[in-house]
Amino acid sequence: MSAERQSPPPLSACDEPLASRYDVALLDLDGVVYVGPDPVPDAPENLRKAAKEGMRIGYITNNASRPARVVAEHLASFGLDVIADDVVTSAQAAAKLIASEFPKGSAVLVVGGEGLHVALEEYGLTPVRSSDARPVAVVQGFDPDVNWVMLADGAHAINEGAKWFATNLDLTIPTAAGKAPGNGTLVQAVRAAVDVDPMVAGKPEPPLLETSIERLEAERPLMIGDRLDSDIEGANAVGIASLWVATGVNDAYDLARAPKHQRPTYVAAGLGALAEKQAGVTVEGSKHTSGGWTAEVVNNAVTVKGEGAPYDGLRAILSAVWAAVDAPAEPPKPAKTTRGRRPRPKPAPTPDSIALDAALHRIGLDK
Repeated sequence: MSAERQSPPPLSACDEPLASRYDVALLDLDGVVYVGPDPVPDAPENLRKAAKEGMRIGYITNNASRPARVVAEHLASFGLDVIADDVVTSAQAAAKLIASEFPKGSAVLVVGGEGLHVALEEYGLTPVRSSDARPVAVVQGFDPDVNWVMLADGAHAINEGAKWFATNLDLTIPTAAGKAPGNGTLVQAVRAAVDVDPMVAGKPEPPLLETSIERLEAERPLMIGDRLDSDIEGANAVGIASLWVATGVNDAYDLARAPKHQRPTYVAAGLGALAEKQAGVTVEGSKHTSGGWTAEVVNNAVTVKGEGAPYDGLRAILSAVWAAVDAPAEPPKPAKTTRGRRPRPKPAPTPDSIALDAALHRIGLDK
């Protein structure tokens, strides 16, 4: 995390629209702005509204398959006002990392597609397609045309001493047909044949977000994503606010089970939240209230009462669950006799041990 930045607490309140509080939106793409070739419903309209309010819209992707220019053209087809400079890819972040270690003109073996070739050339490096070129580094990023030969050649180069870089470690990517294997899955295949781990550029590691903040000149950035283990964890790693949206990979059940470093500042159904204020959570004893809902954990189950907006209810539930799992173990009650075993502290519940179904059904966000 940056020494100059500190993420706001999870489930914070915001008494003005998010597009007014934050100057730059750092938007994940897959599962947030589009799924496959098609836009997420209402996403383009909500982004146009945020831009009219003065928020700069930046597009940040772990997917390294396409150059920023091609990504911008795709987004522009949705009616968005986008140029290549508004897009930052993990390929660019990886190329910047490599360029910081090796001189211009160095040969870099590409296990990926066009996005990596263009990014390497942008930073003065020479992309190659064969380990016979004696590359100083191997860079691996997702591309649907990556095959066994490319993976094997990358492993050969790494075993010969080339330094290994990966654009990201996402195990899956969302597609129109559902989840599909992502770059992390392909990285695991190479890792099985080598004895080192790659340097990683993409979320949740800092390089991509730090590069994005710099290139987009963000002073009060807001990371927006659907994945807790990359988008939200990445935001927390660099000390910026985050908005989780429910249009991609993770869902409300995943949120309730999120460890501390993957908990978002704000939660919402989608990008319409940029035009809205955000309710926080009021805590009184074991009761957690957001909007018209109050939740608490009783006997390892969440109870929720009230009525109102579903995502107010979700905030109350999340706050109650996180407080329960974060609580220290209860001290044992005094023993009635000195005989027998010493009483043990009662452990805090685990995320998996807390029943959520009834509470999420009550607010309308069950599966």
